[in-house]
Amino acid sequence: MKTVVQRVTDAAVRVDGRVVGQVSPGPGLLVLAGFEDEDTEADLEWMARKLVGLRIFPDDRGVMNRSVVDISGQILAVSQFTLFASLKKGNRPSWGRAARGEISQPLFSRFVDLLGKTLGRPVQTGTFGADMQVSLTNDGPVTVVIDSKNPE
Repeated sequence: MKTVVQRVTDAAVRVDGRVVGQVSPGPGLLVLAGFEDEDTEADLEWMARKLVGLRIFPDDRGVMNRSVVDISGQILAVSQFTLFASLKKGNRPSWGRAARGEISQPLFSRFVDLLGKTLGRPVQTGTFGADMQVSLTNDGPVTVVIDSKNPE
């Protein structure tokens, strides 16, 4: 499982011009999440704990020392298979490592459930498999890439 996490002051995902999920008012996190066939419950649990505990919000001294829980922030999670793009054979991405929809949809749903339980409140989402438009104001900017198979 791979995520791209952005600290945001606001974020929204639209489908057919209609907002289906948002962080508003912020601050909070926009989490783009990709899955591969080998992902397990352990990957989902580890990622949920890592994201909710990630200390990337400023404390009173301006140091990134607070988590989304500490600031009572929101999370918007969006499934994004393109995080597993491979460009080894040229300029057209291959999606071979990305889990197919019948595998990734239940993984994403379970991940969102775990995020909400760990956060202590519901997590907003996009619409799985839809053509989505995501808008955000990246605060900082702060962007972090996290890979459950390479826990640094």
